[in-house]
Formats: sequence, structure tokens, C-alpha cells
Amino acid sequence: MKKYAQIVGWGMYAPQRILTNHDLEKMVDTSDEWIRRRVGIGERHICAPGEATASMATRAARAALEVADLSPSKLDLIIVATVTPDYQFPSAASIVQDALGASHAAAFDLNAGCAGFVYGLYVALGMIGAELYRNVMVIGSDTLSRITDFQDRSTAVLFGDGAGAVLLTATDQPTGVLSCVLGSDGSGAEALLVPAGGSRHPATVETVQNRQHFIRMNGAEVYRFAVKAMADGARQVVQMAGLQIEDIKLVIPHQANIRIMEAAAKALKLRPDQLYCNVERYGNTSAATIPIALCEALAEGRIKPGDYLLLVGFGAGLTWAAAVVQWGAPVGAASTPWWRSVLHDLRGREAAVRSLTLRTRRRLDSLRGADGRAD
Repeated sequence: MKKYAQIVGWGMYAPQRILTNHDLEKMVDTSDEWIRRRVGIGERHICAPGEATASMATRAARAALEVADLSPSKLDLIIVATVTPDYQFPSAASIVQDALGASHAAAFDLNAGCAGFVYGLYVALGMIGAELYRNVMVIGSDTLSRITDFQDRSTAVLFGDGAGAVLLTATDQPTGVLSCVLGSDGSGAEALLVPAGGSRHPATVETVQNRQHFIRMNGAEVYRFAVKAMADGARQVVQMAGLQIEDIKLVIPHQANIRIMEAAAKALKLRPDQLYCNVERYGNTSAATIPIALCEALAEGRIKPGDYLLLVGFGAGLTWAAAVVQWGAPVGAASTPWWRSVLHDLRGREAAVRSLTLRTRRRLDSLRGADGRAD
């Protein structure tokens, strides 16, 4: 019997610090009126010094596990979609796996720019459909404030930090992720990139002085690509699911820019109530925008079992991705028993102890090995 991938848990995290448009007015030549008119953003969340992509991803994943009431030990795979991992290696996903205490899970990062979360959904669907894994955590997490040039007005106003996660599990019911479309056009790679820091242009004094470790974007080119890619991808994936655009209850697009979303909505002839937008409160958080918006839409009661959702995004690469999801998990005000919240908190503490124990054991083994060589 065919296996379907159903979303049974979800969670998000946004840093406490908020950077408003009025704050940006003091940093760069811009204004609150200009930012709101051009991109529709009022504020964005910014990581504190001790926070990074993996720590935000862990917070979002823990929330998803609590919603699903699933032990981290039952996770089979963790995928973190990100363009801002904590390190070049190891992967942010491996750090999350350790922090969760997901001792039986494989883990890897996925880089498809702002389309990365939907790319991750498709990978999860394939793994579950092939019956290789049963429980897969897909996380979109990015710390774009660390690669944003706050001297560049064209990009400084756009980006924020955050994470969103969903837990997918295998089911025999024909629900969950029904169809996906992925695409890439590498001829547009230079339209949106960080020029230095990779193997082509390793970090040097010159690359740092020239501010080449920050996001560079050709806004006009990205805009034209995004509107067409989102509209075309949406039509294709809805048709693959055997549906019409009118059947879609809620479209959750990548929250990059209000003008891009409105132009794509116009091309698709969406009703006003079909489009979900929260870019005003978060800005562009890259791979995190769609899962954060999904979590907020659920919290606002915009989604109920049986509804068809369209998730669609675009990003660096240039990439695009779209998915149709039929919502199947219960949504509502059923309160979580206190003991269950305590249990999930204890699991988090247990993961920390487990990690410390393994690190200590590895260190002791290393010291014993060094002593042996000295003899």
C-alpha cells in the first residue's frame, strides 16, 4: 500500500530582539514609509549573540515534537534547509540532532535558498513514500542578519532571522503532501549570492574589506524571475494534485516582498482570502518564511482538516518549489496536559546530559589514546 507523508507536528521560533524600520533609519538612508511601500516590511527579528541557525532550528523542532507528542528517539531523519549554517561543516542538522537527543536519526543540511523548505518537504515525501523512513523532521532556519550588509539600503531592509519546522509521518491515508514541483535555473546564479567565503573566492583580507561576505542581489532580475516562477510552479503543482486554484483554501508563499506576492496572486487570480502574508512582522527569513507562516496560519485558525494548502517559494540558485498539502492533523484549542509538557522538557534536559556524556567519553578516549602513543 502506498505511503503518504502527513504533517502531524509544527513549531516556530523567532528571536526576541526586534529591528524596526525606525531603527534602520538610523543605520542607512531609508525611511519607514519607503520600506513599507516598497517591500511591505515593518520589523524583523534578529538573533542575539548566543543564537544561531542550529539553536533556532532546535527550538522550532522541539515545538513540533511536542505538538505531535513524539519522542526524539522516534525520529528517523532531520533535514535543515538553510543558507546560513553555523559552520561550513558539520551540518546544522547534525547539531540539531544532538541537541534534540534524536539518537537514531540521520541528519543533513539542504541548500536551495529561500525555496529550501519546500525542497525539504519533497525529500521527506520521497523517503517516506519509499518506506525508508517513517518520521522525518523538516526545518527551515536562517540567520540572514549575519550575512546582511547594513550599509546597503537595497538589502538591509529585507532580511530577518527565524526558524520553522514540521514533522511528517507515514500514513496509509491519501492526505498530507500530495504533489511537489522543484526547479532551478543556474544561469541566474549571480542575481542573488554571497560572493566570497566559498571555494571560488576564499576569505581574504581583501574580500572582507570589500564586503564580499554579505548578500548581493539584483533586485529587478529577482523580482521578474520570482513572479513568473511562483505563478508557473503553482499552476503546475495544483494540476498535478488533480485540483484547481479555486480548490486551494490558503496559499502560503515565500515571504520575500509584498509586491512579489501580490503580483503572483494577481497572475493566479487568487481571492484576497486565499493569500497568507506575515512579511510585515518578520521580513524575509529565507527558508524559514513558509513554515513560520504556516504555524501562524494554524494559530489563527485559518486551516482546518481537509483543507488544501499551496506552499510556493523561490530563492537563490535561482530555484523555485511548490507543494500542495491536504491538511489532515487535528487543529484546535485542545490543551496539552501539564505532565506532557514536563515530559518534553525532561527529554530536552536528557539530550543535553547525553551530549555532555558522549563528549566527555570521547575526550577521555582521546587522552587515553595520546597516553598510549607517548609510551
